Amino acid sequence: MNNPACFLHGPGVAKIADSPYPTIEDQHDVIIRIAYVGVCGSDVHFWTHGGIGAKVDQPLIMGHEASGTVHEIGDSVTSLKVGDKVAIEPGFPCRRCKTCKAGRYNFCAEMTFAASPPGSHGTLAKYFKIPEDFCYTLPDTIDLNEGVLMEPLAVAVHVSRLADIRVGQSVVIFGAGTIGLLSAAVAKSMGAGKVISVDINESRLEFAQDFAATGTYQPSIESSSEETAQSIKNKYGLDEGADAVIEATGAEPCIETGIHVLRSGGTFIQAGLGRAKIQFPIVALSEKEIHMKGSFRYSTGDFDLAMHLLESRKVSVKELITGMEPFEKATSAWERTKKGEGIKTLIRGVQD
Repeated sequence: MNNPACFLHGPGVAKIADSPYPTIEDQHDVIIRIAYVGVCGSDVHFWTHGGIGAKVDQPLIMGHEASGTVHEIGDSVTSLKVGDKVAIEPGFPCRRCKTCKAGRYNFCAEMTFAASPPGSHGTLAKYFKIPEDFCYTLPDTIDLNEGVLMEPLAVAVHVSRLADIRVGQSVVIFGAGTIGLLSAAVAKSMGAGKVISVDINESRLEFAQDFAATGTYQPSIESSSEETAQSIKNKYGLDEGADAVIEATGAEPCIETGIHVLRSGGTFIQAGLGRAKIQFPIVALSEKEIHMKGSFRYSTGDFDLAMHLLESRKVSVKELITGMEPFEKATSAWERTKKGEGIKTLIRGVQD
């Protein structure tokens, strides 16, 4: 095979097959030999349901969290050379529309994003093509397996910038998965005084405490959202409530609790995806004048800041890597993540 790739055909059906070797058409393009691909919740949604919103209706190469080495470059490439280690930002915009020119290219209607139906193929292949300015050179101090985590770290950076976290503020983060943990680390690096991780999984809370959180809370399933919020405030001295909430689960009870745990005028960022429609306490949201925002991927400066945090070691990601599967067992990696095993499972790139 010239370019072995893992194609998703539909829910629960994936096959390894050959795909065309990428062709450089724009002279600013580069071709990356993929070293590692990370597994995230969206991959599990695709594996289980065939997609999020748009469904797979023709074979689609999976994967969007990735790192690798530069294999080939276009004639106009100046920032990279063959052999460079890079982390990949897996989506590039048109660069011409109003949202792109406003610096919010994550909203570009012409975005080409890896592993997006119907035909934007992903990184789970031997080779992947991307514009040079959507590759980030990894210094010698950062391994390629760490480089994979640049993508979820950029998500966490985007979330924390939306929350406008200030020095000394209190932040409550619901969910101690990859995004929740990295959001805690980023919030702490931005100077948050209290970073409280909330999860129902005790082992993940133990990990969060060691990784970045200044405190943790394991809610009781018997308690109401109001009771849980009050318990968190009591335990951590948040008399008026938290300054910011980052919701990284998408679960309705967490969203409800997050609104109740916030102070009046606080900021709520919805980073997790769950059911398309939920009920939440809109009266409390309105009376407290909460600033509630969605969060979509990442945008201008997020990858750059993520790289700075990683290179300066203000945020570490190596501890999050808890599993590795060979390319031929990509579906096993998806299943491990589906079962909630570990924190971050990687898929090793195609080996010669």
